[in-house]
Amino acid sequence: MIVYNVTIKVDNEVADTWVSWMKSEHMPELMSTGLFIDCRLCRLLEQDEAEGVTYTAQYSLAAMDQYNDYIEIHAEKMRDKSFKLFGGKFAAFRTVMEVI
Repeated sequence: MIVYNVTIKVDNEVADTWVSWMKSEHMPELMSTGLFIDCRLCRLLEQDEAEGVTYTAQYSLAAMDQYNDYIEIHAEKMRDKSFKLFGGKFAAFRTVMEVI
């Protein structure tokens, strides 16, 4: 199994709106691609939140083929939507992991 992990630091002023959007729109849209098995949104604890709240969005896939399809077909469109809505109000980095 593959885990696509996106760690996002969101400005405090938009954090609640961002979480609502992730849960009601972004994550369901990503799941509707049919490439992912499961997803979850987590808030990192024991973090300095003076400059924002840190979250991880984790998406499970059966194999790297599905991840590669997501990156090639869907990722740019999904990222563009995030930037249109929240512009410079967040910073993200992505990791891909294999469950062993």
